[in-house]
Amino acid sequence: MIVGRPCDLCAGLVDDLLVVGAGPAGLAITAAAVKEGLSVVNLSPGGVTPWRNTYGIWQDELMPLGLADLLANRWQDVSAYFGPEETVLRRAYGRLDNDRLQAHLLDCVQGRVRWLPGTAVGVRHDERGSSLSLGDGQEVAARLVIDASGHNPALVTRPPHAPLAYQAAYGVLGTFTRPPLRPGQLLFMDYRKASPDHKPCAQVAGSPDHSDFPAASGPPTFLYGMDLGDGRFFLEETSLAARPAVGFAQLKDRLEQRLAQLGTALREVHDTERVLFPMNAPLPAPQRVIGFGGAAGMVHPASGYMIGSVLTFAPLLAASLRRGLDRGLPLEQIARQAWATLWSDARQRQRQLYLLGLEALMSFDTPQIRSHFASFFALPEQLWQGYLSGTLSTSALADTMWQLFRRAPPALRLALMRSALGRGSGPLWQAFKPRLFSR
Repeated sequence: MIVGRPCDLCAGLVDDLLVVGAGPAGLAITAAAVKEGLSVVNLSPGGVTPWRNTYGIWQDELMPLGLADLLANRWQDVSAYFGPEETVLRRAYGRLDNDRLQAHLLDCVQGRVRWLPGTAVGVRHDERGSSLSLGDGQEVAARLVIDASGHNPALVTRPPHAPLAYQAAYGVLGTFTRPPLRPGQLLFMDYRKASPDHKPCAQVAGSPDHSDFPAASGPPTFLYGMDLGDGRFFLEETSLAARPAVGFAQLKDRLEQRLAQLGTALREVHDTERVLFPMNAPLPAPQRVIGFGGAAGMVHPASGYMIGSVLTFAPLLAASLRRGLDRGLPLEQIARQAWATLWSDARQRQRQLYLLGLEALMSFDTPQIRSHFASFFALPEQLWQGYLSGTLSTSALADTMWQLFRRAPPALRLALMRSALGRGSGPLWQAFKPRLFSR
């Protein structure tokens, strides 16, 4: 039987939920919780500030959420290079309009959220709720706490772990002396390597006769690029995953090498971007503080994308919290169910399979990683698309990985087997052990 929330739980606690963080994850769960009728206080050091990062997303991931109109740019011309020939990716891609997404989420909570500046430095729990200690000595209380403060969470605790693998990128937004991409192009991955001799290439990226870059020393990196229109381009040199992380100085140097080989140079820099986050942070054990976004390990281990997952799971998490509170369940149980909503048994197993693939990627040299992605994007579209979006069932995900192994050239198969028997053996075994967050 569903009953009202017991009044003795409400004594001195004004809010149902306290959300730490006002980035995309923090605002997404704040808006979803308000929509569920929960009272929310949002805690962030600087309040709501502009989001500077570039958030790319496959357009079809936004369609079920009704948010496709929040894209600043859309591309049908999406391609990649794993050698001299172009690989056409038949899937529309978009760049989120950060201002419009932020405004949309703020409109959802207008007048119904208490905004509190401050930094969380500690938390205490009892059967009635949680009390946060702030950096200035104040305390704020709520029934439940969500930590959406990012990949280095303020309150969520993680188990000890080995050195992590990081995605790193250095990007520039600006105008160039000649177009680095063809008109209307989204360059998803260009693994043609920049060479250290800086010899200019006569062709722009994407032209059929663009010669293959000679290999450069160091971890493989790729170029990611957007034609934003009006003569503006965003170009980013990216290390998909490396342990330790590739430094920004090396990424910047490789980007400059590419520009030189493309026969172009920056005319005017409008903005620069530096990206660094872990790809394989261990999942936190269930605890009273509920993580969301980077604090909950929600980054996709195969791609580094997270914004689509955040927007998808915010309503599911908020609904779980509302059900638990309405039923008067113990707060410890509500928190455990919330973690299970984010990380069901199936999703945990899928994540381990993705981590198996991540370890393989980090073991590859440049020719192997080119061969791998050429084989991956040669899979049926529904398979590689589902793999990157995280929408495949566990069995379909495993079958996709098996099909990739079967189609791979012999040398790549051997490299995959070596990885699975080496560092990849941990994720492979973890995929079949009992889960942490089962209800």
